[in-house]
Amino acid sequence: MDDAHARSVAEVLECFGVDPTKGLTDSQIAENAKIYGRNVLPEEGSTPFWKLVLKQFDDLLVKILIGAALVSFLLALINGETGVTAFLEPSVILLILAANAAVGVITETNAEKALEELRAYQADVATVLRNGCFSILPATDLVPGDIVEVGVGCKIPADMRMIEMLSMQLRVDQAILTGESCSVEKELESTVAANAVYQDKTNILFSGTVVVAGRARAVVIGVGSNTAMGSIRDAMLRAEDEVTPLKKKLDEFGTFLAKVIAGICFLVWVVNIGHFRDPSHGGFLRGAIHYFKIAVALAVAAIPEGLPAVVTTCLALGTKRMARMNAIVRSLPSVETLGCTTVICSDKTGTLTTNMMSVSKICVVRSGRHDPTTDEYIVNGTTYAPEGVIFDTAGMKLEFPAQLSCLLHIAMCSALCNESTLQYNPDKGTYEKIGESTEVALRVLAEKVGLPGFDSMPSALNMLSKHERASYCNRYWENQFKKVYQLDFSRGRKMMSVLCSQKQVQIMFSKGAPESIISRCTSVLCNDDGSTVPLNIDVQAELDAKFHSFAGKETLRCLALAFKRMPLGQQALSFDDEKDLTFIGLVGMLDPPREEVRNAMISCMSAGIRVIVVTGDNKSTAESLCRKIGAFDHLRDFSGCSYTASEFEELPALQQTIALQRMVLFTRVEPSHKRMLVEALQHQNEVVAMTGDGVNDAPALKKADIGIAMGSGTAVAKSASDMVLADDNFASIVAAVAEGRAIYNNTRQFIRYMISSNIGEVVCIFVAAVLGIPETLVPVQLLWVNLVTDGLPATAIGFNKQDSDVMKAKPRKVSEAVVTGWLFFRYSVIGAYVGLATIAGFVWWFIYSENGPKLPYSELVNFDTCQTRETAYPCSIFDDRHPSTVSMTVLVVVEMFNALNNLSENQSLFVIPPWSNLWLVASIFLTMILHMLILYVKPLSILFSVTPLSWADWTIVLYLSFPVIIIDEVLKFFSRNPKGFKFNFRYRRLDLLPKRESRDK
Repeated sequence: MDDAHARSVAEVLECFGVDPTKGLTDSQIAENAKIYGRNVLPEEGSTPFWKLVLKQFDDLLVKILIGAALVSFLLALINGETGVTAFLEPSVILLILAANAAVGVITETNAEKALEELRAYQADVATVLRNGCFSILPATDLVPGDIVEVGVGCKIPADMRMIEMLSMQLRVDQAILTGESCSVEKELESTVAANAVYQDKTNILFSGTVVVAGRARAVVIGVGSNTAMGSIRDAMLRAEDEVTPLKKKLDEFGTFLAKVIAGICFLVWVVNIGHFRDPSHGGFLRGAIHYFKIAVALAVAAIPEGLPAVVTTCLALGTKRMARMNAIVRSLPSVETLGCTTVICSDKTGTLTTNMMSVSKICVVRSGRHDPTTDEYIVNGTTYAPEGVIFDTAGMKLEFPAQLSCLLHIAMCSALCNESTLQYNPDKGTYEKIGESTEVALRVLAEKVGLPGFDSMPSALNMLSKHERASYCNRYWENQFKKVYQLDFSRGRKMMSVLCSQKQVQIMFSKGAPESIISRCTSVLCNDDGSTVPLNIDVQAELDAKFHSFAGKETLRCLALAFKRMPLGQQALSFDDEKDLTFIGLVGMLDPPREEVRNAMISCMSAGIRVIVVTGDNKSTAESLCRKIGAFDHLRDFSGCSYTASEFEELPALQQTIALQRMVLFTRVEPSHKRMLVEALQHQNEVVAMTGDGVNDAPALKKADIGIAMGSGTAVAKSASDMVLADDNFASIVAAVAEGRAIYNNTRQFIRYMISSNIGEVVCIFVAAVLGIPETLVPVQLLWVNLVTDGLPATAIGFNKQDSDVMKAKPRKVSEAVVTGWLFFRYSVIGAYVGLATIAGFVWWFIYSENGPKLPYSELVNFDTCQTRETAYPCSIFDDRHPSTVSMTVLVVVEMFNALNNLSENQSLFVIPPWSNLWLVASIFLTMILHMLILYVKPLSILFSVTPLSWADWTIVLYLSFPVIIIDEVLKFFSRNPKGFKFNFRYRRLDLLPKRESRDK
């Protein structure tokens, strides 16, 4: 029943044909159960494990690698090869792919837990009226039309319409659904609001919420999937995980690389068709297989096998750094996505504010003889900690607030007319509340006012332990006065009162809505001398003006405090006693903004990131907060930047699009609005980060590019999120964005490093095949270079320091390629040099080395005909391991120098020296030590088909390797100075890498 909130109690009962005094009959129960089903959230079938595993291999580069591994394996079998070396390459490739698949499966399994945890919010049992009798039944047996009784501590078992109040009031904590920090008072009257949201439906009890005060009866109107909790589940199921920008770009680059690799492999094989019949191969078929093996080796060389592992490692390192900033990452790819975030949709309560209601202003009557007649005090401190001072209007600190009569009585009333508890949690190191936020704020105020009697009070209080300090002053007043009777708060009176006795004095303290308290007052307490004077029209007018200033312009939540001397021996109170009160003072409280939020807002603006404040609160309160935190600072006119959910929905489609581009504040929202906001922003090609803490936020968190849950939030929100804020602080999001940008920059650097290295390997094999010289590198050597030699420095590049101006640049576009055309040209030049230097080392040994055969170049390129003609040298010289060792060492050393080039994209090594990243220096040393081991330790040298090198060999290795730094310094110079060569190049080139202009959905 969708419109139960708008119908009267009689209409709802008639719709279900139920008698509120007897409940449903057995036949009605059976019929409704058939129509509406059971009161459970249906389980969604989880993805089979084998499908999750197969999904991890659904990547073009991975498929090529698997193909290369299988082909290598088959060729080894066909050629009758045995031993470790024959199957080393395919085995290592498959092991790497298996490890990456394991990480992916674990990540996806975690994502499905959110739906399971949603069921934890369903009630277990319910007190139900059936056939004229109340009984306790499993909540799963409820059907629409059932009459259910609820009380304090009861978890609402289904969506229900209130039909009868059994106490003065009923208050429900529905924070998990709406994010409201205070409990909500429920009523019986129907709701007339158009497009009513959850907050407007004050006669509906929502499934999963908890009763915090009172008793009532209600009729079930929705069960299972047809409840508020069920709609959240459905929204979570509809939300598909978005592919991260880096993953998109890597997929695009992988597709591009695969095409290039396929073309080059085919070209190498075709170019050598004339050599298939060479006698050295033993026939055309064997020749074709031989060059097919070379093509496969080239494919292995071209694909950066270590790239997935290095990306994962770099992101994992970033998550460690972010954890130190209280941002706990649940999904590794989301680290990088933070770097291109363009919009942050932030909750107000608890994220931008402390979610700790605090008294910020006090108004008391100075004296009836002065003009103006009131005094105003400012109270600092934004948490529940009993720390803070009180200032007068001149900004002077009050050393002993309790010496002022009104402030003393405010502290007494705040401590005694109060049902809450303030305590210190040593595990978390914070002060925590039990009870209503407004009442806890009054307890904290009583602590800040202190106690009268001796001058050392403030310093004496500071000497107490935090556990004792939490409620020391409150306990003092509770010991001084004995509570005799209490009149609870009611909606009609809008106040509560408590009767207290102290020796020969009986006093009634009252607190409540200012309009209710002031109208019942006939006198006021004067702050100057503690005297009581009649409340005249002028004083009342000034108090009303202060109240409207606090509640209107400053959007404070206001309470008035009063007292009344009662006859000795009185043991009870009645509503008639709540008159002829003496006004004590007016307190204004708010959920204060976090101190660090304003600077975080400025950082977002300078970084080109738009912040939209999203809240279930009312518009005026939220706008006041936005002014305080600087969300409106960049706007001359903020009309058209602040909307309630209903106002936004009423706009035509075109105006909604325009409104989204200017929106800064979105109020009175419910779960569906948050998800709608995310989708609408994503359609405008925005990368959206959304914060949330309640069950209601889970669909939007899952849909957003970055879902950010609060550490204090529900398990459902955390499971649906990509990142959890341990401190619930907006400033931590901004710090995480900066870290995400730095991680992306480093990721891009090591991707370029690996690309240039792999281009070098491709050039090496391709040129060797075209020239017709022997294999310069065997597959196992290529695998060693790709995994170990490339892997360690590439990982260390992830430790490059964050640029000082990382939050001054605009967010990068989602369509921006990981490697642009100019950069691909740069790294192709570097890669070409790497490959040619490797070939040069190989050729040098045969032609010029003192330890080599010193062959003419023509003999080298005709090596395959050696056995068919007479030569002055043995043909076995072409099987010598020296030349491939020299070429492999050149490849390793040149790549170490190239790693230093990647300390920065455009800055010279003279500006950013090698020691700026000691991890990179250490990785280069470690890599060289490992390379020395395989050269000079016998079992390893046999495994990798290498041999020890002489000093002359090392000299030529260094001569061939070092120029890569000079070449890159020249290219960096052109990058820093785009006028001239690079300028012309840009206008003549086509993009060498694919770019996607529109966002995939």
